[in-house]
Amino acid sequence: MITVSIERNQSNDIVSFTMSGHADSGPHGHDLVCAGASAVSFGSVNAIAALCGVELDIDIENEGGFLRCLVPSELDPRTFEKVQLLLEGMRVALQSMAEEYSDYIEIK
Repeated sequence: MITVSIERNQSNDIVSFTMSGHADSGPHGHDLVCAGASAVSFGSVNAIAALCGVELDIDIENEGGFLRCLVPSELDPRTFEKVQLLLEGMRVALQSMAEEYSDYIEIK
């Protein structure tokens, strides 16, 4: 199962997220839940870099199955707001997947 943990600060802003595990909803290379979760998370990270000019602090395992991203704390308020919007979009997309495929992905 893929587990997505989203950490928030006292203001309810997303400060980090971790995605770990494997969906195992299909054969390797044909696992649609894994492909979808990967596309949403990496697409969000890439959108933050391209649209906001922000490189998240990323920790990833070479063999897959683990992604942790931290939002830099020194962002100006406008950029921080844009990053939050993109991360909340990622959360909504992953939550939609979890509602449809609850045996394979969960959001915490």
